[in-house]
Order: sequence, then structure tokens, then C-alpha cells
Amino acid sequence: MENDTGKAAGLNHINTCTGKMEIPTPREREALSAMKSLKERVRRIKKRIDELKGLKDDTCAEEVLSLKEQLVLLKKEWNALEKKRDAAAKERMILLGHETEE
Repeated sequence: MENDTGKAAGLNHINTCTGKMEIPTPREREALSAMKSLKERVRRIKKRIDELKGLKDDTCAEEVLSLKEQLVLLKKEWNALEKKRDAAAKERMILLGHETEE
């Protein structure tokens, strides 16, 4: 399927629709970028936890606990970013006329 730029719609570039609205919108891209960064941080923390658990050393328990607490905080941050992304997507859908404000 092609968009109004004559290029096939894909995931690796920004599509434009009538009225030149960018999809995803700048607000959506901002939230998605932050979520991607957060996901990388979570992966590093989980990898470190696995490394520490593999040592089977009781002295690492404190660090593991600290890392798990960080994961809880990052989950809250993720949820906030998800709400921000959802709000931006809803705003886009309203502007495009696909949804109504409630």
C-alpha cells in the first residue's frame, strides 16, 4: 500500500497522510523513543541480576535487591510513558477524524 508520497508504507520511515500529519506524531515518537531507551536499561539490569544469581554468592543479595527495586521504579516509569503514548495516539486519531473526544 502506498501513502501520498508515492512510497510504500513501512515501519522504518515516517508516513505522511493528507494534511501532512506525521505518523507517528512527534509526541508519539518522543514517548516511543523513551520507552525504547527504558527497555534497554531494563535488559541491562536483568542481565546483571542473572549474572549475580549465577555466582550463588550471598554477598550479592544486597545488589540483587537494589536492582529489583530499580526494576519496580522503571516499571512505573514505563506505565507513565505508555499513558503518554496512548494519549498522543488518541489525539492523532481525533485529529484524523477516526475517534471523537470523550
